[in-house]
Amino acid sequence: MKLTYLSAALLIASPFIQAKPLDLDLSSSMPAIEKFYLDLHQSPELSNHEQNTGKKITSQLSKLGFEVTNNVGGFGVVGIYKNGDGPTVMIRTDTDGLPITEQTGKTYASKVTVTDEHGAKVGVMHGCGHDIHMSSFIGTAEQLITHKNEWQGTLMMVAQPAEEVGAGARAMLSDGLFSKYTQPDHIIALHVSASVPAGKVSMKNEYTMASVDSVDIAIKGKGGHGAYPHTTIDPVVIAARTVMALQTITSRELSPLEPSVVTVGSIHGGSKHNVIPDEVKLQLTLRSYSPDVRNAQIAAIKRITAGIAQSAGLDEAMYPVIYVKEESTPSTYNNPEQTNIVRKTIADAIGDENVLEAKAVMAGEDFGVYGRTEKNIPITLFWLGGVNQAQYADSIKTGEILPSLHSSKFAPDYKVAIPTGIKAMSNAAVALFNK
Repeated sequence: MKLTYLSAALLIASPFIQAKPLDLDLSSSMPAIEKFYLDLHQSPELSNHEQNTGKKITSQLSKLGFEVTNNVGGFGVVGIYKNGDGPTVMIRTDTDGLPITEQTGKTYASKVTVTDEHGAKVGVMHGCGHDIHMSSFIGTAEQLITHKNEWQGTLMMVAQPAEEVGAGARAMLSDGLFSKYTQPDHIIALHVSASVPAGKVSMKNEYTMASVDSVDIAIKGKGGHGAYPHTTIDPVVIAARTVMALQTITSRELSPLEPSVVTVGSIHGGSKHNVIPDEVKLQLTLRSYSPDVRNAQIAAIKRITAGIAQSAGLDEAMYPVIYVKEESTPSTYNNPEQTNIVRKTIADAIGDENVLEAKAVMAGEDFGVYGRTEKNIPITLFWLGGVNQAQYADSIKTGEILPSLHSSKFAPDYKVAIPTGIKAMSNAAVALFNK
């Protein structure tokens, strides 16, 4: 075909030449993938305890011919498959479960219980869909190896532990993920959605998930007898004033155009009806997209708590102690150029009508950490529909709220969600290899 100067210029300017979607026949592979899913679902492990889960991932990747290293950043797994010259595409899954007793009523429901660090017996389930993630991850690896003649480069499969406590991504990076193995050019991941019907995906450019900080505040006081409050400086009253004052950070100190959440999720103090304690403890979660908003939240908390303590008559040495915990996670920012490629490719593979525009959420995910290294590697996370289509239609009709992620009743339609995830992720990876 003879190209005009204009058409040739358009090809050169295009971010990538769109190939046909992969011809995936999942009929023969899905029984094994579904068996793998059911095993994962029935044997979840809590954050930083994913030893057996890591072994299962290692076994699957090894069978496919990957060069596999386990126990990276804890019980993380890295699989490398070199397929000629080309970019490195990293596909990430998370592996940990949650301390939730499953109440889905499914025949394959998790019955696992463990003793937590506080000595309490707790149930364990994959209440955030990480079993869906891992199954799609292995299915994608299998398809990319089967179709390796349609891409060139290095495929980097990363199974990350401890996502639920916001520690796994940093731990793997600290253990040399991008230095000991290979540094990716593109990073992609999926997350099952409890609000999108199975068979569809959704995504958005730029900020898609929030930064999350856990903050502990120890409010001091001078305790005493409840009958003589005038002889005390009551930390319970100071705490009550503080809880209300913190609500003004979002409502009065930050622009209403900037998303911000300051939630006091826990307040503990005192031991008896007639005893004014010496201390009350608050636990907060902070959420935002912009690093500037996050910093403003933390600065305002320090200023407000100190001001209230001073107004109560406390010396500076007894001002509240503010502790921002290390489990902080940054916001997830989907690189627009890369995400547009992923969106277009997935739409070609599963149909335009099955690719929806997502809204940003205030939930957090430490996947965003991978895009915050010095190299500023582009990342894309998309949502994989998990809701049974009939249940979704009923919820729209009746207004009934569906079980959310982290719910004891969350039960994704894995028979539809997993093959959709495999098709979407496999095609997205090939598009980035051939960019």
